[in-house]
Amino acid sequence: MASQSNARTESVAMIRILLAEDDEAMRLYLDRALVRSGYEVVSVDNGRAALDLFEAGELFDLLLTDIVMPELDGIHLAQQVANIAPGTRVMFITGFSAVTLRAGQEMPNARVLSKPFHLRDLVLEVDRVFSEAA
Repeated sequence: MASQSNARTESVAMIRILLAEDDEAMRLYLDRALVRSGYEVVSVDNGRAALDLFEAGELFDLLLTDIVMPELDGIHLAQQVANIAPGTRVMFITGFSAVTLRAGQEMPNARVLSKPFHLRDLVLEVDRVFSEAA
């Protein structure tokens, strides 16, 4: 069993995730779960800070972003990231069903995970994003 766990950790170890979430408790909760699952995570508290990292040339495999945030919402962030780093995968998290539909229309290749969700579901969805690409 330990070898399976080590193999999983090795397979995700090089994957970098940028997490943009304005709710501090949620951000820490998600960050911790993803790091425990073997991902490298950089967390920011707003869309503008996330965009600044991409504009500075930082590379991430996945943008995991809340949709509703001050300054720059997750959908507009994802659209700008698509221009800067087109290979970056996108996953939205939201507690608002109305914006889920908008996200699907404006970013059809992105996944949307609706709050509330269990951390296990988040990790499974992130794993799926990368297993489908392999």
